[in-house]
Amino acid sequence: MKRQLLCLLLLLVVLPLGAQIRGNNIVVTVEPDHQDWNYKVGEECKFNVEVRRSGTLLDNVDIDYEAGPEMYPDVKKSTTLKKGTMSYTGQMKTPGFYRLKVTAHVGGKDYSAWCTAAYSPEKLKPTTVDPKDFDQFWAKAIEEARWTKLEPTKTLLPERCTQDVNVYQVSFHNVRWGSRTYGILCEPVKPGKYPALLRVPGAGVRPYQGDVYTASQGFITLEIGIHGIDVTMPQSVYDNLADGALNCYWEFGMDDRDKSYYKRVIVGCVRAIDYIEQYTDWDGKNLGVTGSSQGGFLSLTTAGLDKRVSCYAAVHSALCDHTASLQGVACGWPHYFYWMSPEQRKASQDKIETSRYYDGVNFARRITCPGWFSFGYNDDVVPPTTAYATYNVVTAPKKLSVYQQTAHFWYQEQWDEWLEWLMKQLTVNSEQLADAN
Repeated sequence: MKRQLLCLLLLLVVLPLGAQIRGNNIVVTVEPDHQDWNYKVGEECKFNVEVRRSGTLLDNVDIDYEAGPEMYPDVKKSTTLKKGTMSYTGQMKTPGFYRLKVTAHVGGKDYSAWCTAAYSPEKLKPTTVDPKDFDQFWAKAIEEARWTKLEPTKTLLPERCTQDVNVYQVSFHNVRWGSRTYGILCEPVKPGKYPALLRVPGAGVRPYQGDVYTASQGFITLEIGIHGIDVTMPQSVYDNLADGALNCYWEFGMDDRDKSYYKRVIVGCVRAIDYIEQYTDWDGKNLGVTGSSQGGFLSLTTAGLDKRVSCYAAVHSALCDHTASLQGVACGWPHYFYWMSPEQRKASQDKIETSRYYDGVNFARRITCPGWFSFGYNDDVVPPTTAYATYNVVTAPKKLSVYQQTAHFWYQEQWDEWLEWLMKQLTVNSEQLADAN
């Protein structure tokens, strides 16, 4: 009995200790003097920098800081903040984003924060060229893929099903026989015709769970992978592929538009809609596509190529305005030409030309359905310069919801707003909604 009591006491002590690790005691903040972080070209932005320990300003703290247009800082300095604070003034004379990044050195550790001010972002224009045969290239790619029948497979995943939703792993042919796309299909149990949502993935190699929650609200959801492999294997399998055969897959074939890895990926998104149309109880009218980062890009490509898409939501879209760095402007992930020397760029003309067929900007130009965009000014993976320039080229109805402080992540409020917008767009008529509930 004493031993059991001792074990219980140890658990009561150890478990709370593990749960109490939260954040850092040293906090660096960088704030602009405009609440919306927006400025007009030529206007000064005054940043306030603070380094605090236990919520109070820290004296005599050494910092490094860099400032300038994002990805191209032209100021790099070090100083000591005697009273833990300083101000810094920045300015841009052309539309873009100006970033101040501060790194404090305390106790042998580094603590960083940054703030990015927007300068007339509504005037930003992308640099990428729209190829004359862009539409013909993609129409031919989709047509040739459809020569191969989908021949789908569908396997129930009982452990993932709920009272209201059936969950399956599905697969179907993509660009040719034997090349398959895998995904997780979630369908309402109750018979009926439903709106559909295609969820496209961010970069990486991983398994997928499927969107059971949205399906439980009266929608068909299909979450797809892009690598042509089963999406329900152990995590270790995907880790091995990410470190091995699929390492840096986004670079594969980028010197030839017909050999690019993303050709199969983009066509696969359209074929996923073929699958929804032919093999689910889709209502035939309401169909959305959504994703973030690489998934934001794939949302743009799918909405731009397929008129069956009735709405889309693109969050911090990657792979946009690849050629911006050739002009010394922030470019989209994966920053194909950013690290290249002038000599390497001259030798990469095939890659530059190919990138135009795989640039989210050129797909965005062709979108005709309503869209929802969201990104952060502090994103250091997908530059807001590219995100805003891409948004600006869309001529169809659109909504922009900026969460300035986010880097390459979501806030809860952002997630809630995204889901609310999609559900509102994918309207279910009153009779169907009543049936779903």
